[in-house]
Amino acid sequence: MSEFVSIAKTGDIPEGEGRTYPVNGRVIAVFFADGKYSAIDDACPHMGASLSAGYVENGAVTCPWHAWRFSVENGAWLDSPKSKLRCGSYEVRVVGNEVQVHVPAG
Repeated sequence: MSEFVSIAKTGDIPEGEGRTYPVNGRVIAVFFADGKYSAIDDACPHMGASLSAGYVENGAVTCPWHAWRFSVENGAWLDSPKSKLRCGSYEVRVVGNEVQVHVPAG
């Protein structure tokens, strides 16, 4: 059974930005936006660009390569909301000053 893993300290990720962390064999983008943390797969499902390097605004991250937009909270492809294409999303919590993610072993 997988558990929450500490990946950063509060304050390590500036407001409106993302950072990349390896967790349980996956590369995860963790964002701090609008005062809360969220986590999705780092690789854009289109061409594999790092989403943590993208522009974050209004709950969305814009892929730095081709400007596809994804929800930082649930990984949905915002440019085509009815599409089944999406990034995996992961539960995030803050315990004390530790930012923790729950990523199933995979």
